[in-house]
Amino acid sequence: MSGLSLEDLPGNPESRASSRSAQRSAQRGDRDRRRKRRRTTALVVLAVCAVLFGGGAVLVGSQASSLVASLTDSGDYEGTGSGDVDVTIPAGASGRTIASALAEAGVVKTSGAFLTAAAADPAATSIQPGTYRLRSEMSAASALALLLDPSSRQSLQVRVIEGNVASQIYQKLSEASGRPVSDYEAAAKDPALGLPAGANGSVEGYLFPATYTYDLDSTPVEQLQAMVVRATQAMDEVGFPADPAERHRLLTEASLVQKEGANAEDMAKVARVIENRIAAGQPLQFDTTVNYATGKTGLTTTAEDRASTSPYNTYLYPGLPPGPIASPGEDAMRAALAPADGSWLYFVVTDPSTGATAFADTYEEHQRNVAQFQAWLRANPQG
Repeated sequence: MSGLSLEDLPGNPESRASSRSAQRSAQRGDRDRRRKRRRTTALVVLAVCAVLFGGGAVLVGSQASSLVASLTDSGDYEGTGSGDVDVTIPAGASGRTIASALAEAGVVKTSGAFLTAAAADPAATSIQPGTYRLRSEMSAASALALLLDPSSRQSLQVRVIEGNVASQIYQKLSEASGRPVSDYEAAAKDPALGLPAGANGSVEGYLFPATYTYDLDSTPVEQLQAMVVRATQAMDEVGFPADPAERHRLLTEASLVQKEGANAEDMAKVARVIENRIAAGQPLQFDTTVNYATGKTGLTTTAEDRASTSPYNTYLYPGLPPGPIASPGEDAMRAALAPADGSWLYFVVTDPSTGATAFADTYEEHQRNVAQFQAWLRANPQG
């Protein structure tokens, strides 16, 4: 037999129990040592922090605040912002393009914040191109709300009234847009304007009177083009024939009617006078056409004015002038298309302050009406 005892044998139960007990004791010792090391490390860290905070509290506090902010920042501003920021949304811009433009302009904090707000609102797909007046450092939801608010969209507005001539319209557009009048004069000759064939390249009469609202970045051609489109629509709506030459003739007559008639009823009578005089072979003798030829304004013309050789001088040339002398409205268009019934050959404004107009069949009757006009002129020398 060898010198091993029973306790040394691997299969002995008492030997195994003793071995496990020893292992557990060793493990407890390891755990105790690790806990001591952690406590020691923590004490060292606290000591270091105490030193750092004692000597550089501001720096450490700032760094700590930055760290906290970076971990908790939502990527979005709060509130409705301040100041004014104009942002242009181009036509066809995607949501990401819009978000990037807003972030770059400092309107929203991140493009992601805006995309999140847009995804939550189905109306975001209806954002229109244009320039918008927004604010700095807005919440994404507030920025989206302004983009969907028509009043936030920056634009220029121009009102063209019945009887305006092209040069007056250019001036109004220039004042509203800040562009020189010459830009509009050039645009009026641009083939891209889309003038009807019967216009013979002239915009006069084809710039429909209405109130127009344009994007700030719209071009002179686009602005005039909108007026031409509206004029074509109006001619279609009142029933002008499709033939370009006949349409141009009626628009020319409507422009004279617009300048001479004070209201829809008088316009229809003026249109009848035009038709009757042309049928009788008499020149129209309208001072308004002479003023258009000379570039003057006023109620009367001089003998020198009426001697102008311009084709728009209806004292010198019979029939209608070669084209419109102003922008007629729908009432004038309807009058030209359907003149009133009557045999009048003459008319005169007897009271320019009210627009009262007298119509006559004979020259003698007309002279009596003219005397009323002359009396008004004497009573109103500054009229």
